[in-house]
Formats: sequence, structure tokens, C-alpha cells
Amino acid sequence: MCLIVFAWRPDHAQPLIVAANRDEFYARPSLPLAPWPEAPHVHAGRDLEAGGTWLGLGAHGRFAALTNIRDPGQPPAQRSRGGLVAGFLTGELSIDDYLADVVERSAQYAGFNLLLGNANELWHFNARDPEPVMLPPGVYGLSNAGLDTPWPKLLKAKAALNAVLDDPQPERLLALLADAQPAPEAELPDTGVGRATESLLSSVFIASQSYGTRASTALIVQADGTRRIVERSFGPFGGHLGEVDLSV
Repeated sequence: MCLIVFAWRPDHAQPLIVAANRDEFYARPSLPLAPWPEAPHVHAGRDLEAGGTWLGLGAHGRFAALTNIRDPGQPPAQRSRGGLVAGFLTGELSIDDYLADVVERSAQYAGFNLLLGNANELWHFNARDPEPVMLPPGVYGLSNAGLDTPWPKLLKAKAALNAVLDDPQPERLLALLADAQPAPEAELPDTGVGRATESLLSSVFIASQSYGTRASTALIVQADGTRRIVERSFGPFGGHLGEVDLSV
């Protein structure tokens, strides 16, 4: 995942609203959103290269999602970050216990942001911070830096999410994720990848020949625990590949 905007409203009729784009090389094989054969209570896409996932739902209201931290100078990772999401969704540890384990072994992974939630709590852990944080109610955004780092794409997506929270239908969430307009050059961050790449990566929806937004996901959680998740899949240059719409 490279962009997640979300509203956490635990006392609301719709306590969690999520709009997220997964950006990845098109050549990396993956499966779209579906129940996992070996763990039917898990609903998520799947990275076929390493076996993990970027966002998904588990039993008892579990939710997890991940973004990478962009840092060209970081050392090679020992393990795939997608396993952090998969481990929480398939397991039974409490959020506290699971995060305690993740903190201990976070050095085995390249930089990441991890969101973990259930019906009552939502937590964020940035691998470069000392401890996870339980989030108070609010509207938040994650891209490839820290929580709410004011990159142009994140500010734009958060504003768009705020604008639809009166009636957060999947189509409205997916529409905000489809914005392919790059940020003005003067507003680009400098993450060490060069100005041309910074510009390519600065739009909410990324499209090119080899790398871009592979999946856009809208999640709406109701206070009674029911959840609707819609995922659209894309190929090179943003070509639409399919859509999955699940109520779980």
C-alpha cells in the first residue's frame, strides 16, 4: 500500500471508513480480494511472491493494512512486510500482544507503517518510532512516510475523504482514489528518488508502463460489525482489470 486515508469514529454508526491504493510493480504477481482457502475468515488480496497481503479483514472485526516507507538507502530486508498484515489477520493474538511481537522483530523488515484494528481500537506503528500508538478518533492519512506527513497526495486525499464522510459510499471513495493529477513540481517531497519519479509518485492514482496503482480499496464498517469492502484492480497505464465487492 502506498496511500491510505481513513476515518476512525468509534461512536459513529460507521466507525471505520477506509480508502486505499496499493502501488506496486505490475510484474509482481498477486491475487485480488477473496477469502483465503486455508483461512476462509480472512478476506484480502494476496502477494504471490512472498505470500502476504497489503490490506485485509479477519475474524472478530480484525482489520490490518500496510504502507512502505520510501527510503532508497535502507538495507535489504530479511522478511517481506506483507507477512505483518497476514500474521495479524490469520492469528488470534490481541493487538497489544501482536504489536509487542512486531516491535521486537521490526528490524527484520524494510521501513513500514502498520495499521491494526478491531471493533474497539485502531493502532498505528511506524517502524522508525519507538512504540505503537492507539489512535484517537479522527481522519488520518498514510503514504510512504509517517502518519499524516503532509505530502500533496495525502493532503488531497484526506480533504476528499472529509468531503464524502456525510455519505461514504464505495463509489465515492473509489472516485477519490482515481485522481491521477500529479502535484505541482514546487510541492514535491524529496525522498531521494529523483524529480521525475517524485512527480510520477505524487498523484493519488499512479499509472505508468511498469509501476502504478494495482488496487484501489474502499472499506465501510458498520457499528453492528458488518463490513463492505470493494476492490478494483488495475494493470499497466491504469487499465481496469476487475472489481470485487464483498459484504462480510
